Amino acid sequence: MSYENPWRYNGKIFDSDDIGDYFGFVYLITNKSNQRKYLGRKYFWSFRKPPGKKRKVKQESDWKKYYGSCPELKEDIKKYGKEIFSREILSLHETRGLCNYEETKQLFLNNVLSEALDNGSPAFYNSNILGRYMRKDYGNFGRHSEDDS
Repeated sequence: MSYENPWRYNGKIFDSDDIGDYFGFVYLITNKSNQRKYLGRKYFWSFRKPPGKKRKVKQESDWKKYYGSCPELKEDIKKYGKEIFSREILSLHETRGLCNYEETKQLFLNNVLSEALDNGSPAFYNSNILGRYMRKDYGNFGRHSEDDS
């Protein structure tokens, strides 16, 4: 294993040699202790302008160490440890646009804002889609509808 808690794609460990022509991927991180999930996307490449240079340089991103941008997920990783989380690549994409599109599509298809676990808590760590659709507006977590009164 070339890195800690590796990403898996189709059941196999995914490494730098597997990137090929892909730009990025859509992923699912699962907390194995409570089954909560996080769906997101990550690019294999970063483009940075080195100090004093005019052109951007393409280099491999931090995708191997990446665990998502969600503060609540990061908190749980700190609390429980990385080994409690599985990291799965759901799909690979050759362009930034296709990667972004597939992530948004999967966020809606998986009902990340409204899906609940058996105990009534949110099934996904995701709290918004595109910074525009918020869990608080679509999920029924800890609040009652008007019909309940």
